[in-house]
Amino acid sequence: MTEKRTLSKKTRLLYYVLAFYCVWTAWELWVKDFINAAAPNEYFSQLIKSGVIKSIVWVLLGMRFESEMFVGVKEMFTKRVNVLNYLPIFLIFTVYLLVGALLQKGSLAISERFGLDKLIIVLFVGITEETVFRGWLLNATLGERKKQLSVAANAVMFLLIHFPVWIHDGVFVENFRNFGFLSILILSVIFSVTFIKSKSIWVPVTLHMYWDLLMFLFY
Repeated sequence: MTEKRTLSKKTRLLYYVLAFYCVWTAWELWVKDFINAAAPNEYFSQLIKSGVIKSIVWVLLGMRFESEMFVGVKEMFTKRVNVLNYLPIFLIFTVYLLVGALLQKGSLAISERFGLDKLIIVLFVGITEETVFRGWLLNATLGERKKQLSVAANAVMFLLIHFPVWIHDGVFVENFRNFGFLSILILSVIFSVTFIKSKSIWVPVTLHMYWDLLMFLFY
């Protein structure tokens, strides 16, 4: 009788991550342009891209590893959190981005490009990216030990997901020349640590949304 072999959690996770990045790269480089061309308007396009598709991705991935996560799915969506504990981070984001906009533009005028399409991105990207990267990828690799290693690896993976976007938009080299990539790594660490401390996905989601909102408003 042959013994049935099952893949280890690490091996299965590696396969899923590789498949995820392959699909994500194709999505950013080709599929999004197809949806933009087919959608009747930019608002509908953003709703499909930022909301529906990314939400489906997390549901499929999250359900696959639900029983092996450090923080249970129900807990991370329902756990109560003292918001005041994270208020300093919101204040730091505010000061950093507003001062940066003031130095860069000479004023704090709201960007003319800010509209409903950008608001849709703010609402959905924060939810979907955080549930995928903190609620799934980080959550599935966390243990009682070596949390720092999981946070560091998650930051690198979060940076990698931006590569196809930068390549598509022609700003890949620029983001390394001006050290813009460092902000991605730092933000990922902040989102990861707040998720671990709070055990609530809504803390990194709200921080992510707030950062994106200020970026769209003033940059």
